Amino acid sequence: MSDNGSENLVSVPGAHFGEIGVHDIHPNRKQPRQDFDEDEMEELVHSIREIGVLQPIVVRRSREEGDAPYELVMGERRWRASQRAEIATIPAIVRDTQDVDLLRDALLENLHRSQLNPLEEAAAYQQLLHEFGTTQEELARRIGRSRPQISNTIRLLRLPALVQRRVAAGILSAGHARALLVLEDPAAIERLAQRIVAEGLSVRAVEEIAQAGEGEKKPKERKATPSNRHHERLDYIADAFADKLDTSVKINLGARKGRMTIEFASVDDLNRIISVLDPKIERD
Repeated sequence: MSDNGSENLVSVPGAHFGEIGVHDIHPNRKQPRQDFDEDEMEELVHSIREIGVLQPIVVRRSREEGDAPYELVMGERRWRASQRAEIATIPAIVRDTQDVDLLRDALLENLHRSQLNPLEEAAAYQQLLHEFGTTQEELARRIGRSRPQISNTIRLLRLPALVQRRVAAGILSAGHARALLVLEDPAAIERLAQRIVAEGLSVRAVEEIAQAGEGEKKPKERKATPSNRHHERLDYIADAFADKLDTSVKINLGARKGRMTIEFASVDDLNRIISVLDPKIERD
């Protein structure tokens, strides 16, 4: 095989496929994902050592002078794990990817696998908007997200740095983070974020505190009655749905019946929520 692995590439419609030297590839500079779970990486390294790389990575011809001949587009975990496993070559699809599509492709791969934390996702959206001069509407159309979802995610970048780190680490959920943005004072946001961690506040509780402008006040303690525990359970369920659907969800229980309210910003946002709940439902 030659240094750049080209002699093993076989021509197929729209792309090339072949075994490329692991060290003939440099990382995607626009990769939105920064954190790789170490335990998952070790499992992948073991799998590659035992049975090899089952799914090809995607690369393009590098446009950076003096670097490796190929640039990674998709499959960074497999490429990194192959280096650790000391595998010489890796199966790859070589295709012509434009700069405007490079970040989008890496973003889509991670979004579809739910591997980006909310702050990485927000930063990737912001980068796409700034570098390529696109609008939120255009970006939403290209990556299959609703404009309100993109807008709400980008808003997370307004959080103080300390709070952003907690969101990125999974200490605070995206639902908690959105609720905190009701407050405008960074110090108040940090204080309320600390209370979320210390007191285990639900998203609904944070929304109520923030909307009342009581970032510094401590809610009155309630006795742990069966009724209170029941409402806490409903709050937990509402929070879980809110995080899954990326919108506000409220559950109210009356004497005879209850009501579950799911908010949406537009018809497109409603269609997005429906597709999350049941992709088989036909939408107008």
